[in-house]
Amino acid sequence: MLIEGKNIRKAAVAGRFYPSDKEKVIEIFKKVEHQEQSRIKKSFSAKKLIGGIVPHAGYIYSGFQAVHFFKILALSKQIFDTVFIINPNHTGIGDWISLEEHTHWESPLGVVSVDSDFNNLLDFPKNKAAHQYEHSGEVMLPFLQYYLPYSFEIVPITIGEQTYENAKILAQAIFTANEKLKKRILLIASSDFSHFESVEQGFRKDQKVVDTILKNQISEIEKIIHSHRISVCGYAPIMCLLEYAQLISEKPQIELLARGHSGMVHKSEEVVDYISFLSFE
Repeated sequence: MLIEGKNIRKAAVAGRFYPSDKEKVIEIFKKVEHQEQSRIKKSFSAKKLIGGIVPHAGYIYSGFQAVHFFKILALSKQIFDTVFIINPNHTGIGDWISLEEHTHWESPLGVVSVDSDFNNLLDFPKNKAAHQYEHSGEVMLPFLQYYLPYSFEIVPITIGEQTYENAKILAQAIFTANEKLKKRILLIASSDFSHFESVEQGFRKDQKVVDTILKNQISEIEKIIHSHRISVCGYAPIMCLLEYAQLISEKPQIELLARGHSGMVHKSEEVVDYISFLSFE
């Protein structure tokens, strides 16, 4: 959609993954924050934040885990110029790594600019179609707009070919670009964990990945996911975040913030698991 020179990506999953009405979106945020308030690890807001692993399902399901990251982000009062939203490609449309052609993204909470400095400096294909109907990046935007009380820009990146090597290439590219731009940046790795397993089986499988993440054994994440057939959908964004953290910090740390599953909202024999983490120094 073109408006006065702005090429705006309209919200594709508003009304499905989250409400299309601003006040109803905010109502969900207030609800999940109120329910999770006592469990949010607020002390981590004093850390220097690098980014986080955040689930991307419908807000009524994964919002209870996602809010832990965003509330800590808000409490930290750290100001970021640019937020990288790195997500998996569920549609199958696009390149191995796809940047965004749109200049702005819109949600029920308003319009945010895509950071043209990074978008032009990073040497990856721009593919509008890769982002057009992809939900896993879009659902992060309203959270950011609500919890960050200042203007920021975004760099949406969709990974079509999820490998450790591609995650490492992307992390290095972001690091190298910011050596030139010197901006305050935050990375969000968008990912759900096991899909359509029993509660017990999903927990057991995901724990193998959780243990590897917490040990910062980055290249092992891909191996474990493949060898045990674990349906973590955004493992390349996760590896990218961890690789980037290694590039900017001598001792990066990762903390599990919250864990849950869709069966906690609607009982089912098969559930999707949601886990959020914080990356910091």
